[in-house]
Amino acid sequence: MTIGAAVVGSGFGCLTHVRALRAAGFEVVALVGRDPAKTASRAARFEIPHACTVLGDALALSGVDAVTIATPPHTHAAIAREAIAAGKHVVCEKPFTRDAAEARTLLAAAERAGVVHLLGAEMRFMPGQALLTEVVRDGTIGEPRLVTLVLHIPLLAAATAEVPDWWSDAGAGGGWLGAHAPHVIDHVRTMLGEITAVSAALPRVVERAWTAEDSYVVHFRGASGVVGVMQATAADRGPMLFVTRVVGTLGTAWAEGDRVQVADEHGTREIAMRDELRVAEPSAPPADLLVSEYDMLHAFGIDYGPYSRLMEHFRARIDGTAPPGGPQPATFADGVANMAVLDAIRASAAAGSAQIAVDA
Repeated sequence: MTIGAAVVGSGFGCLTHVRALRAAGFEVVALVGRDPAKTASRAARFEIPHACTVLGDALALSGVDAVTIATPPHTHAAIAREAIAAGKHVVCEKPFTRDAAEARTLLAAAERAGVVHLLGAEMRFMPGQALLTEVVRDGTIGEPRLVTLVLHIPLLAAATAEVPDWWSDAGAGGGWLGAHAPHVIDHVRTMLGEITAVSAALPRVVERAWTAEDSYVVHFRGASGVVGVMQATAADRGPMLFVTRVVGTLGTAWAEGDRVQVADEHGTREIAMRDELRVAEPSAPPADLLVSEYDMLHAFGIDYGPYSRLMEHFRARIDGTAPPGGPQPATFADGVANMAVLDAIRASAAAGSAQIAVDA
């Protein structure tokens, strides 16, 4: 069965979506972008037969069954609504929408239309993250009580760091919170259950004319009683720092890349990776297409394997075949839940780090 897709967005859409769709067996029929010359050039570069600047033109093409959306966050809702109204299956990037209210309208529309709807939460399929989630959920460390998730990188440490206009604009869904936190929130939710309250700050470490943040600090509480910290910055000039650790009543589990370890009363041991959690090796996109610091987020191609697995799930749900093993993909329902947490984080930061309940 041939399933055709239109990719909306000529940036990350070409760097990852197009390649992942093809790896999963889709035929990429059209590329949709705002700039006619850039869209035509990239369509030719990636051997996509149709270059469109109007979404409706792509939706009307014969053989387009699905749409993937890789555009700025403030444009997601309108694009998704149009695709859903045309009866197309949809994968939408994160952050899903501008807020949870907008997210709920898309979930309702997709459910009414009966289309497959998935969220670009591909990091669920990173082998280390998937294995750590299994270890925590199967009770290996007992009842989770304390969680630490930290990421410090130097990507935006220079005041002259180049990003797209929307990325520096909080009103357009830009900033490091929207770029990075949805993956962390999704990880917490799948591993530990729903987040019920947050207290947060959204600092800008580097002085520049942005309305969006380059860092975030979030204290959170889960429905199970677990508490934790999500902290990340893209403006740390020091060595890169990665910490993902869960402390439970019987032990501690942590991930270092794809390596997961557990320490308990019996000592420290490494947990063997299961074959069904493995994904394709990283595959870097063409280097000449990486022109800004923002583009360099994707320089190593670590999202290629997880995104290919996401698209395998997308195809399986469309054609009714058996899905891959391992984690299940995030849907628009997860997009709503993730956006509710983001809303609470922003509300807390605006209120001076007050504790805010998540409106589930």
